[in-house]
Amino acid sequence: MTRPLCFVLMPYHAVQDEVGDQIDFRAVYDQLIAPAITEAGMEPLRADEDPESRGIFQKAMFERLVVCEFAVADLSTGNANVYYELGVRHALRPYSTVLIFREGYRLPLDVAHGSAMPYPLRPDGKPADVEATRSKLVARLRAAREARVDSPVHQLVTGLPVAEVDHERIDSFRVHADREEQLRQALEQAGRQGVEHVRRVEVALGRTEDLEVKTAVDLLLAYRSRSAWPDMVRLVRGLAKPVARVELIQQAYAWALNRCGEDAEAERLANDLVRQRPSSETYGLLGRIYKDRWVRAGSPARRAGLLARAIDNYVKGFEADWRDPYPGINAVTLMSLSSPPDSRLTELFPVVSYALAQRLRRKDRDPHYWDHATDLALAVLAGDQRRAHAALECALAVVRDPFEPETTARDLTFVADAMRIRGEDATWVDEIVKELLGSES
Repeated sequence: MTRPLCFVLMPYHAVQDEVGDQIDFRAVYDQLIAPAITEAGMEPLRADEDPESRGIFQKAMFERLVVCEFAVADLSTGNANVYYELGVRHALRPYSTVLIFREGYRLPLDVAHGSAMPYPLRPDGKPADVEATRSKLVARLRAAREARVDSPVHQLVTGLPVAEVDHERIDSFRVHADREEQLRQALEQAGRQGVEHVRRVEVALGRTEDLEVKTAVDLLLAYRSRSAWPDMVRLVRGLAKPVARVELIQQAYAWALNRCGEDAEAERLANDLVRQRPSSETYGLLGRIYKDRWVRAGSPARRAGLLARAIDNYVKGFEADWRDPYPGINAVTLMSLSSPPDSRLTELFPVVSYALAQRLRRKDRDPHYWDHATDLALAVLAGDQRRAHAALECALAVVRDPFEPETTARDLTFVADAMRIRGEDATWVDEIVKELLGSES
């Protein structure tokens, strides 16, 4: 028989709470929550998602909150997303939601009514006394199957409608979730094997105009991993208009258009995106378009003008979100290439460095390639060879797609050329460029 689904609401990375205590949520899920759900006769399900693209996954999250017969919510650290999802769950389901939190955390008043189960942690943030705690959680989950009202909304407000979910819808949801996982695995494998394999997966999905948003995004990312820019353009042009108009897809489309040489259309689209929502991503996209034009331009006057436009848009992107160092590092890198160097460089460089340092210190995510590549570029601009080589090693260890080190190598080549013009020794930067270009060979 098919086991009932239990949706898990929780963060999915190690974090530090407001008092500095470490919580390894991956370990909490793997060692405590998932085994307890399985032992209670249920099937655990959680919504691992890309925090950069949360809007794409909200539909799936709401679907899980409605369809899953049971839920576990970890309220530790007061994560805003978890509390929002719990509010939706309590409004939709009068029962079958189990609350847990780490010992010592002070719950907000609205959920501090005695029904939440505390669990102990070791100093390293992993669960302590696992067997006993797991047994307690299993008991809570089995009690939830008795369908007692545990939602304070339904306890205090009588007559609220209850969402009815029939077995046919639940079975359909299971099939859909299984297909999503199969597609994710297929695209991950195809991306490693080459663009032809990604195309085969796309053909197997059927008509392009019937693709849903998440499927379209997954396909675009798979093509991007192989630098298959024409395939990205073709795919977006074949999508249904409501899907193609999603901001994340429009950004990918403009990026691919620019890489395909259709920079006039890419510029028009990027300007539209900036008008709709000025952000670090949209301004950064415009900056990239002008930067690529600068590389191709022949006239010194035109090159200078395009470089200035690229810098200005990257600066606007960084000012739109000081926490995002990526438009910032592009801005300061291009400023260092100006002749003479842009006067704003000395003011902006430490701000970008601070933004990156905060990003690298975050406990809720592991640093990825662009974090370390930004650190590498900052070290090169500062002339810090030791730090640059350390950042290079970290970056090469987490390369995901071939275009990543290629992009960094190209930018550092510009820096090395500028250093030679100024009469500086750029040999060590040339060596770093060689390492980057040889990382995928």
